[in-house]
Amino acid sequence: MRPFLSAVRVAGLVIATVFVSLSAQAEQKLVPSQSEIAFVSKQMGVSVEGHFKKFDAQIAFDPAKPELSKIAFSIDVASATLGSPESDAELPKAIWFNAAKFPQASFQSTSVKGLSGGLFEIAGKLNIKGNVREILIPVRLTQSGSNTIATGAFSIKRLAFKIGENEWADTSMVADDVQVKFKLALTGVGKY
Repeated sequence: MRPFLSAVRVAGLVIATVFVSLSAQAEQKLVPSQSEIAFVSKQMGVSVEGHFKKFDAQIAFDPAKPELSKIAFSIDVASATLGSPESDAELPKAIWFNAAKFPQASFQSTSVKGLSGGLFEIAGKLNIKGNVREILIPVRLTQSGSNTIATGAFSIKRLAFKIGENEWADTSMVADDVQVKFKLALTGVGKY
Protein backbone atom coordinates (compact mmCIF):
# COMPACT_ATOMS: atom_id res chain seq x y z
CA MET A 1 0.00 0.00 0.00
CA ARG A 2 2.87 2.38 0.78
CA PRO A 3 4.37 2.26 -2.79
CA PHE A 4 0.91 3.01 -4.16
CA LEU A 5 0.54 6.09 -1.91
CA SER A 6 4.02 7.28 -2.89
CA ALA A 7 3.09 6.93 -6.58
CA VAL A 8 -0.14 8.89 -5.96
CA ARG A 9 1.82 11.67 -4.21
CA VAL A 10 4.36 11.87 -7.06
CA ALA A 11 1.55 11.97 -9.63
CA GLY A 12 -0.16 14.69 -7.60
CA LEU A 13 3.01 16.77 -7.52
CA VAL A 14 3.51 16.37 -11.27
CA ILE A 15 -0.10 17.41 -11.96
CA ALA A 16 0.17 20.39 -9.60
CA THR A 17 3.40 21.50 -11.29
CA VAL A 18 1.76 21.28 -14.72
CA PHE A 19 -1.25 23.32 -13.55
CA VAL A 20 0.95 25.99 -11.97
CA SER A 21 3.01 26.17 -15.16
CA LEU A 22 -0.09 26.40 -17.36
CA SER A 23 -1.71 29.04 -15.16
CA ALA A 24 1.49 31.13 -15.28
CA GLN A 25 1.54 30.86 -19.06
CA ALA A 26 -2.18 31.70 -19.29
CA GLU A 27 -1.43 35.05 -17.62
CA GLN A 28 0.97 36.09 -20.37
CA LYS A 29 -0.57 38.85 -22.43
CA LEU A 30 0.35 41.47 -24.97
CA VAL A 31 -0.23 45.08 -23.85
CA PRO A 32 -1.30 46.66 -27.18
CA SER A 33 -1.30 50.26 -25.87
CA GLN A 34 2.42 49.95 -25.06
CA SER A 35 3.37 47.94 -28.16
CA GLU A 36 4.09 48.81 -31.78
CA ILE A 37 4.82 47.12 -35.10
CA ALA A 38 6.37 49.31 -37.79
CA PHE A 39 7.52 48.66 -41.35
CA VAL A 40 10.09 50.62 -43.35
CA SER A 41 10.48 50.49 -47.13
CA LYS A 42 11.98 52.72 -49.79
CA GLN A 43 9.86 54.42 -52.41
CA MET A 44 11.93 55.90 -55.22
CA GLY A 45 14.96 55.74 -52.91
CA VAL A 46 13.27 57.56 -50.01
CA SER A 47 12.57 55.74 -46.74
CA VAL A 48 8.89 55.49 -45.90
CA GLU A 49 7.75 54.26 -42.49
CA GLY A 50 4.35 52.94 -41.55
CA HIS A 51 2.84 50.91 -38.78
CA PHE A 52 -0.06 48.63 -37.91
CA LYS A 53 -2.65 49.89 -35.44
CA LYS A 54 -4.27 46.52 -34.58
CA PHE A 55 -2.53 43.27 -33.68
CA ASP A 56 -2.68 40.51 -31.08
CA ALA A 57 -0.55 37.68 -29.75
CA GLN A 58 -1.01 34.35 -28.00
CA ILE A 59 2.09 33.67 -25.93
CA ALA A 60 3.28 30.71 -23.89
CA PHE A 61 6.89 31.72 -23.27
CA ASP A 62 9.19 30.22 -20.66
CA PRO A 63 12.54 32.07 -20.60
CA ALA A 64 14.06 29.22 -18.54
CA LYS A 65 12.98 26.65 -21.17
CA PRO A 66 12.58 28.65 -24.39
CA GLU A 67 12.47 25.49 -26.52
CA LEU A 68 9.03 24.73 -25.00
CA SER A 69 7.65 28.17 -25.92
CA LYS A 70 4.91 28.87 -28.47
CA ILE A 71 4.21 32.26 -29.98
CA ALA A 72 1.41 33.15 -32.38
CA PHE A 73 0.78 36.59 -33.77
CA SER A 74 -1.98 38.12 -35.88
CA ILE A 75 -2.08 41.54 -37.53
CA ASP A 76 -5.15 43.28 -38.91
CA VAL A 77 -3.70 44.35 -42.29
CA ALA A 78 -6.48 46.91 -42.84
CA SER A 79 -4.98 48.81 -39.89
CA ALA A 80 -1.77 49.57 -41.84
CA THR A 81 -1.02 53.26 -42.04
CA LEU A 82 1.62 55.40 -43.71
CA GLY A 83 0.20 58.56 -42.14
CA SER A 84 -1.52 59.96 -45.23
CA PRO A 85 -5.20 59.40 -46.10
CA GLU A 86 -4.40 58.73 -49.79
CA SER A 87 -1.81 56.02 -49.04
CA ASP A 88 -3.89 54.54 -46.24
CA ALA A 89 -6.83 54.13 -48.64
CA GLU A 90 -4.58 52.19 -51.06
CA LEU A 91 -2.96 49.74 -48.61
CA PRO A 92 -6.06 47.52 -48.04
CA LYS A 93 -6.63 47.12 -51.81
CA ALA A 94 -5.98 43.82 -53.61
CA ILE A 95 -2.63 44.86 -55.13
CA TRP A 96 -1.18 45.63 -51.68
CA PHE A 97 -2.56 43.72 -48.64
CA ASN A 98 -5.90 42.56 -50.13
CA ALA A 99 -7.59 43.01 -46.74
CA ALA A 100 -10.99 41.91 -48.08
CA LYS A 101 -9.71 38.42 -48.95
CA PHE A 102 -6.85 38.15 -46.41
CA PRO A 103 -7.84 40.30 -43.39
CA GLN A 104 -4.97 39.09 -41.23
CA ALA A 105 -1.28 38.42 -41.56
CA SER A 106 -0.04 35.83 -39.08
CA PHE A 107 3.10 34.38 -37.56
CA GLN A 108 3.38 30.98 -35.85
CA SER A 109 6.60 29.96 -34.12
CA THR A 110 8.15 26.59 -34.91
CA SER A 111 11.10 26.89 -32.50
CA VAL A 112 12.52 29.26 -29.90
CA LYS A 113 16.19 29.27 -29.02
CA GLY A 114 17.77 31.05 -26.06
CA LEU A 115 21.08 32.77 -26.70
CA SER A 116 22.68 34.91 -23.97
CA GLY A 117 22.00 38.21 -22.24
CA GLY A 118 18.25 38.27 -22.91
CA LEU A 119 18.63 37.39 -26.60
CA PHE A 120 16.46 34.79 -28.30
CA GLU A 121 15.91 33.52 -31.86
CA ILE A 122 12.38 32.68 -32.90
CA ALA A 123 11.89 30.65 -36.07
CA GLY A 124 8.47 30.37 -37.59
CA LYS A 125 6.09 30.78 -40.48
CA LEU A 126 4.93 34.20 -41.65
CA ASN A 127 1.70 34.21 -43.65
CA ILE A 128 0.74 37.30 -45.66
CA LYS A 129 -1.94 37.15 -48.38
CA GLY A 130 -1.88 33.34 -48.21
CA ASN A 131 1.86 33.23 -48.96
CA VAL A 132 3.82 31.43 -46.25
CA ARG A 133 7.56 31.85 -45.72
CA GLU A 134 9.93 30.62 -43.01
CA ILE A 135 11.60 33.49 -41.15
CA LEU A 136 14.03 33.87 -38.26
CA ILE A 137 13.41 36.71 -35.82
CA PRO A 138 16.04 37.93 -33.35
CA VAL A 139 14.42 39.15 -30.12
CA ARG A 140 15.86 41.00 -27.12
CA LEU A 141 13.99 40.91 -23.81
CA THR A 142 14.32 43.66 -21.20
CA GLN A 143 12.37 44.40 -18.03
CA SER A 144 10.37 47.60 -17.64
CA GLY A 145 8.63 47.54 -14.28
CA SER A 146 6.28 44.55 -14.24
CA ASN A 147 6.35 44.25 -18.05
CA THR A 148 8.80 42.42 -20.26
CA ILE A 149 9.65 44.32 -23.44
CA ALA A 150 10.46 42.29 -26.56
CA THR A 151 12.23 44.26 -29.30
CA GLY A 152 13.66 43.28 -32.63
CA ALA A 153 13.73 43.75 -36.38
CA PHE A 154 13.83 41.52 -39.44
CA SER A 155 13.56 41.95 -43.19
CA ILE A 156 11.21 40.41 -45.73
CA LYS A 157 10.93 40.55 -49.50
CA ARG A 158 7.53 42.10 -50.20
CA LEU A 159 7.20 40.45 -53.60
CA ALA A 160 7.51 36.99 -52.00
CA PHE A 161 4.22 37.83 -50.27
CA LYS A 162 2.70 39.57 -53.34
CA ILE A 163 2.60 42.95 -51.58
CA GLY A 164 2.51 45.50 -54.39
CA GLU A 165 1.45 43.64 -57.51
CA ASN A 166 1.11 44.63 -61.17
CA GLU A 167 2.74 48.02 -61.81
CA TRP A 168 3.91 48.14 -58.18
CA ALA A 169 6.06 45.03 -58.68
CA ASP A 170 8.68 47.36 -60.20
CA THR A 171 11.38 47.52 -57.51
CA SER A 172 12.76 50.80 -58.89
CA MET A 173 9.54 52.41 -57.65
CA VAL A 174 9.12 50.52 -54.36
CA ALA A 175 12.06 48.46 -53.08
CA ASP A 176 11.56 44.74 -52.54
CA ASP A 177 13.20 44.82 -49.08
CA VAL A 178 10.96 45.79 -46.18
CA GLN A 179 12.22 46.01 -42.63
CA VAL A 180 9.78 45.11 -39.86
CA LYS A 181 10.52 46.56 -36.42
CA PHE A 182 8.66 45.78 -33.23
CA LYS A 183 8.43 46.67 -29.57
CA LEU A 184 6.04 44.43 -27.66
CA ALA A 185 5.09 44.93 -24.03
CA LEU A 186 4.21 41.62 -22.35
CA THR A 187 2.84 40.76 -18.93
CA GLY A 188 3.37 37.52 -17.06
CA VAL A 189 6.73 36.54 -18.55
CA GLY A 190 9.02 35.05 -15.91
CA LYS A 191 12.54 36.23 -15.17
CA TYR A 192 15.18 35.19 -17.66
